[in-house]
Amino acid sequence: MKKLVICWGAWLLCLTFVMPAASFADEQIMIGTGSKDGVYYYAGKALCRIINTKVKGVACEVVDTPGSLYNLSNVRDGGLDIGVAQSDWQYHAVKGTGPVKFMDGAFTNLRALFSLHAEPFTLVVRRDAGITRLDEIVGHKVNIGNPGSGQRATMEVVMGAMNWSHKDFQHVEELNASEQSLALCNNRVQAMVYTVGHPNASVSKAARLCNATIATVDGPVIDKLVAANPYYSYTDIPGNMYPGIMDPVRTFGVTATVVTSSDMSTDTIYQIVQALFENLDDFRKLHPAFNVLQPEKMVRDGISAELHEGAKKYYREKGLL
Repeated sequence: MKKLVICWGAWLLCLTFVMPAASFADEQIMIGTGSKDGVYYYAGKALCRIINTKVKGVACEVVDTPGSLYNLSNVRDGGLDIGVAQSDWQYHAVKGTGPVKFMDGAFTNLRALFSLHAEPFTLVVRRDAGITRLDEIVGHKVNIGNPGSGQRATMEVVMGAMNWSHKDFQHVEELNASEQSLALCNNRVQAMVYTVGHPNASVSKAARLCNATIATVDGPVIDKLVAANPYYSYTDIPGNMYPGIMDPVRTFGVTATVVTSSDMSTDTIYQIVQALFENLDDFRKLHPAFNVLQPEKMVRDGISAELHEGAKKYYREKGLL
């Protein structure tokens, strides 16, 4: 038996995940998530908990990964059974598009299961850097995210739209989510980008330890980016979510989605989706970002790939399609 206890000091939230032993299951499922400080990791853990307790004959394990692009690539190649990915990179995987074409062409066997929480593009900055808006990070030390992550890929889209290169910054880091907050507090970087659901442990750490704040991301260039891409939309990060950040902050964002391959059996996916949706109240309790999940939106928002046949079967039975 595996036991993982996760404590959120800022929100006084403590979760215990109990995973039955996987060795006796008929089928093993591996879910790719993201950094252990990110919401993707909690989503994968929460989904695995439901699978392991509610789906007979299936054992689920979760792996922390670099993020969306890594997960999509490994679902495509069979290294992962299920992956969590930003809605924009799900779209690019299906279309074979993006700043660089997705893995030698379209991922035609990609299948969507459902979407999860909204993920604002979050620009966290040191207050003493004098940064209040996106365009003010020029000339500063910036963490653009680790290669293979969704935030890195989205930052590259933003940089392309703004006509920026690495030379426009004083210094560029490629740190993952578990490293970036302390780097910000130690003045190794003055700004960090994170495409993530809120509240988030990494952002909370930066706000708590070194009075970091969140900068606005909007303006004519972002207006055009949002208007041109169906997977982007403007959103506000609520105020009073982090220490010292009282007012809402305007930015744009995507949606977290859960994907698989058409190679996964219809029956297995049906059982997984059924287990999640019939225990959605329990799932919502496992992270504050999941509180607003609604079945009707989960089968529609951020979905570019065709739904897996197992998911379709369940959604039709429940009148969600």
